[in-house]
Amino acid sequence: MTSSSLEFALGSLPVHRVGYGAMQLPGPGVMGPPRDHDEAIAVLRRAVELGVDHVDTSQFYGPDVANELIREALHPYPDGLVLVSKVGARRDEAGAWLPAQRPEELRSGVEDNLRTLGVDQLGAVNLRRMDEGHDVPEGQDVAFEDQLAEMVALRDEGKIAGVGISNVTLEQVRTAVEATDIACVQNPFSLVDQHDLDVLDLCAGLGIAYVPFFPLGSAFPGMPKVSDHPRVRAVAERHGATPAQVGLAWLLALRENVLLIPGTSRVAHLEQNLAVRDVVLSEQDLAELGG
Repeated sequence: MTSSSLEFALGSLPVHRVGYGAMQLPGPGVMGPPRDHDEAIAVLRRAVELGVDHVDTSQFYGPDVANELIREALHPYPDGLVLVSKVGARRDEAGAWLPAQRPEELRSGVEDNLRTLGVDQLGAVNLRRMDEGHDVPEGQDVAFEDQLAEMVALRDEGKIAGVGISNVTLEQVRTAVEATDIACVQNPFSLVDQHDLDVLDLCAGLGIAYVPFFPLGSAFPGMPKVSDHPRVRAVAERHGATPAQVGLAWLLALRENVLLIPGTSRVAHLEQNLAVRDVVLSEQDLAELGG
């Protein structure tokens, strides 16, 4: 079965549960211009035509590239379109991902997103924490509470409508919800990587949107992928669907607070991703998949 609800609130903003993630719009390594500019513009416009009202992006995708494509394709933005971004990182000229965790860097990141997207307010912005266990560069070991305070200040100033958090632990989620209203949590989660189930359940109980990244497993070579899972492939064959569609449908059926942001740079793949809304998994399917 699928969830009975086609929408869920992203903070105070109701959105369809299948949105679009813009990370794949820039060139290889999420750097530089797209391989096919016209196709990238067509993807964005087709997404909105098909009912997408939640686009996830960031200024550091490109950098600037994803946001500039979104603005070119969709501005002036249609009513009800929620633009969500993230801060906490930056890129160097070689394309490396570097932390930008200090409160003033978070503020600068929000302002860069506003500028490149051409808006006065973003629907939500995710504070992306650094990966646990990685070496912290000098000046980047910032207290989570100080980061949250800066995000709340940005919300109070009207620059963002909602505060999101990303790449966070269960304890950090608890800290955040005690400090302020949280619009969404973005963490890795998929059928083959369910280590974050406690965070998902906490969010479900609190009515907070949960937005899984890597929803089809790791994007890195040699790591588990949902589409390679034998049970996923068997269910997909029964339904006449793709393994990716089954993996996404499983997430939608798992909890009503799950929002999906599958990304692509091709219109045909976009249409395939959005068709997950029509894939109805039975109780037998979910039991077979382990959900």
